[in-house]
Amino acid sequence: MSVGREMPGGEIDAPTGRPRHGKADWLTGARISAVQGLFYRPEGRAGEPEAVEFVLEDGQSVLLTCASDQTLSITSGAWPGLPDWCVPAGQWQFEQLDRLPLPPYGGAWTVTGTQERHDGHGEVREAVIRCENGDFVISGGDTVAIRFVPG
Repeated sequence: MSVGREMPGGEIDAPTGRPRHGKADWLTGARISAVQGLFYRPEGRAGEPEAVEFVLEDGQSVLLTCASDQTLSITSGAWPGLPDWCVPAGQWQFEQLDRLPLPPYGGAWTVTGTQERHDGHGEVREAVIRCENGDFVISGGDTVAIRFVPG
């Protein structure tokens, strides 16, 4: 699964796998092996992540990033590399999110569906990734908020 990568100048690089078209099935069937928060850390650990990266079993990843208008940008990730916008790179790091459960027995969450909630301008405000054991709910704001709702 790939959702395309945003390139300089606002262009989107063509995805290499199944494209994301904003439909509810864009991640269905994928297996999530890890969820990592991306933090800006010039002064140590504090606050919420600037982005959340869902690492898939096949080695690809999906990055959900907060935008300046408090919406979510959903693109292909570059796991384990940092996104290009992490400058200076030495002040950014991925960390495991303590509030989320570990993957279920078998080592991964299987995605059963997705849902996007939009604002009045059609921009994504919240994404829900539904799994067999519960839902990941990701919201845009000044930072990214993520929670897991057991199913």
